[in-house]
Amino acid sequence: MRGEIDKIPDSIVEQAKKNKSSRNESLNKMAFTSGFFYILAQFCVRGLTFVVTPFYSRMLSKAQYGDIRVYESWLLIAYTVMSLCLWRSEDVAKYDFRDKFNEYTSSVHTLSYLAIAGFFGLALIFKEPFQKFTSMDDLMFYMCFLYVFTYTSMLYLQRRDKQMLRYKFSTMATLLTIVPGTALSLWLIYQGRQMGLLDTLVHRRIIGYYVPQIIGGAIVAVVLCVQGKKFVNLTYWKYGLKYSLPLIPEALSIQIMNQSDKIMIQKLIGSDPTGVFSLATTISFIIWILEDSVWNAWIPWLYEKISRDETEDIAKPWTTVMHIFGLISWALVVLAPEEILILGGKKYYAAIYLIAPMVSGTLFRFFSYSYSAVENYYKKTKYVAAGTIGTMFLNVILNYVCIIKFGYMAAAYTTAASYVVLLIVQGILERKVTGQVIVPLHKTVLIALMYGTINVATISMYALPWFVRWGILAAVMLGAVIVLRNQFLAVYKMIRKK
Repeated sequence: MRGEIDKIPDSIVEQAKKNKSSRNESLNKMAFTSGFFYILAQFCVRGLTFVVTPFYSRMLSKAQYGDIRVYESWLLIAYTVMSLCLWRSEDVAKYDFRDKFNEYTSSVHTLSYLAIAGFFGLALIFKEPFQKFTSMDDLMFYMCFLYVFTYTSMLYLQRRDKQMLRYKFSTMATLLTIVPGTALSLWLIYQGRQMGLLDTLVHRRIIGYYVPQIIGGAIVAVVLCVQGKKFVNLTYWKYGLKYSLPLIPEALSIQIMNQSDKIMIQKLIGSDPTGVFSLATTISFIIWILEDSVWNAWIPWLYEKISRDETEDIAKPWTTVMHIFGLISWALVVLAPEEILILGGKKYYAAIYLIAPMVSGTLFRFFSYSYSAVENYYKKTKYVAAGTIGTMFLNVILNYVCIIKFGYMAAAYTTAASYVVLLIVQGILERKVTGQVIVPLHKTVLIALMYGTINVATISMYALPWFVRWGILAAVMLGAVIVLRNQFLAVYKMIRKK
């Protein structure tokens, strides 16, 4: 009898392990499938932006290219504020409204539209000063608000389906708006050049690129309403506002940190340097595409792990991910001369010296996600906002002072430095606010500074012949594959687990 009793705990433990393994396998399979298609869609959509940049940079003047990128910066800031960031509450609402998630989405989507309408009315009242401050004419002004309305719907769809580990509809909706918009904008610009209408090229790009997205977003808005069948629910509104309102300053601060350099360069120096700076930003956009795609596929898995109290499974694979992206950032720096030559040609050659600080800053921001995501999960959004707002003010001040004193290239370095500060602040807040340390801060900062230093030092390699740089890159990457192969396979198996 005693022997049988002793065996019971082992049996229970073994069964628990099997149950956990089964749950993990199911979660990982769904996460892998949805994550794979999400990443594929992001590569197709955002990668398309990179692919067509050589055409835009050659068909437009540097000033026109800079004006378009500044307009895009204003759009990013506009939808962040005007939608009240309610779409971000989708990340946690799934766990509190599992059986009524579509209802929740439809309801808070309505609230976002009401907020955007309110901002639009306010902008109409102060239309002249608004347009003067943002350098928008009437076409840009009205297109801006139409885009904010409909792109908000796309954000709701993407966030909802990402949390539900679904991919088909959101992937198709994204592709069927961006691809036609890109093709139409290129065709309109080409026709404008053929007809000698060079002064209309900026408008042609805006009309061609955004009208298909506006039409597609409007269709998505109708689909969300039909699926949710709930337009007003004060409980959902209160929940969404409580979670998202504190995130508006945080999201706005991130956008200002991302976009203020281009806006300030345009206003302080001119549109030509803005065009050079914007083209360099396209290179950092490559690693941002990868980072954002991987992160959006990663975060549902991360939140499930936290909800199951299995945080011990997170640190090791995340460290591997940090090293992988550090190496990718370095590769982009090594190849900067060739990248700029392809994207813009010799007239943008000065942009090669901006790549190292830009991709490093993007890397630092990516590393900080692992800390702010935990705070967001526990609905401690006001702390995330506080840390980001403080860093944003630091960035704006540094940008202003350093652009005036050292020139437009200084903005790349001040933004990178600000993201290091953001990383440290969010890491400290994670421990103080949640009481958890999933990834040790000292390890993350050490990895970040190591790759940042290597990236900046790599600028000296531009004096070497291209084949020497390429040879060094190939040797280092081969060594990295050998060293990190097992860790990479472990991450892959963890996500797929088939």
